[in-house]
Amino acid sequence: MADAAEFQDRLLSLGLARVSEAAALASARLVGRGDEKAADQAAVTAMRNQLNLLDIKGVVVIGEGERDEAPMLYIGEEVGSGTGPAVDIALDPLEGTTLTAKDMPNALTVIAMAPRGTLLHAPDVYMDKLAIGPGYAPDTVTLDMSPAERVQALARAKGCGAENITVCILERPRHEAMIAEVRATGAAIRLITDGDVAGVIHCAESDVTGIDMYMGSGGAPEGVLAASALKCMGGQIYGRLLFRNDDERARAAKAGITDLNRVYTRDEMVTADVIFAATGVTSGSILAGIKREPDWITTETLLMRSKTGSVRRMTYRSPVR
Repeated sequence: MADAAEFQDRLLSLGLARVSEAAALASARLVGRGDEKAADQAAVTAMRNQLNLLDIKGVVVIGEGERDEAPMLYIGEEVGSGTGPAVDIALDPLEGTTLTAKDMPNALTVIAMAPRGTLLHAPDVYMDKLAIGPGYAPDTVTLDMSPAERVQALARAKGCGAENITVCILERPRHEAMIAEVRATGAAIRLITDGDVAGVIHCAESDVTGIDMYMGSGGAPEGVLAASALKCMGGQIYGRLLFRNDDERARAAKAGITDLNRVYTRDEMVTADVIFAATGVTSGSILAGIKREPDWITTETLLMRSKTGSVRRMTYRSPVR
């Protein structure tokens, strides 16, 4: 593990924001065009180019899959100038490719950076996730609880009835039983079609977003990105890797994971200080999307540092070229 003192998070944070902004700007012309792959490729290329301008010895630990499967910011790819601190990088150049292609809310570009060896090297498999915002005792809710028990436990901790709890769940056939069980408690559900990093972030600002809890299965890499965000904003997240076949178990072994049933907490997925940046591509409940004017294009970026707990919302306006 790199010496954490080498990780100058304050100096690197603005550079990370520029990486996120560049990816969003590159995908802007493809919003609503119906081409998911082209939008993703544009974001990937811009993100890589901007990362390589940073004075870091970076390794992508959460990326676009294995090298042979996705030659675009793949897991294990080295980025940066090769000088400066050794860092882990987790990224999703375009979280919500479908949202971008269809011009639907909450498409983001997302990236996190931490000292080398401090981000969980999650394989590209599913993860069962459960998240709540700050201010609750540890293990107020757990993955071992049923969906209904989680709602009831959070309602008790919040001092309200289940009908005052809102849960965010990814709308998928695999979640139908969970959705029915949560609704049977009287709780409300906000269903999202994609973008579970944004879904988890909602929990950290429940007074603003109206979301108290996130639950359901989704990509494990997105779980590490979501944990990075909550490390900065506060809140709890639990994740347990899910394996469908021997190939996925082999991916875990390759990533150095031996306990296939382990439940990871936020601070086990992200074990040191982290920087997190996200830029809106399409407008949503977290960030404004890319805004076009006759001569200008504007983005909004969320930039956060866990070391200080700082949360910045940055507007970047540049001339149209």
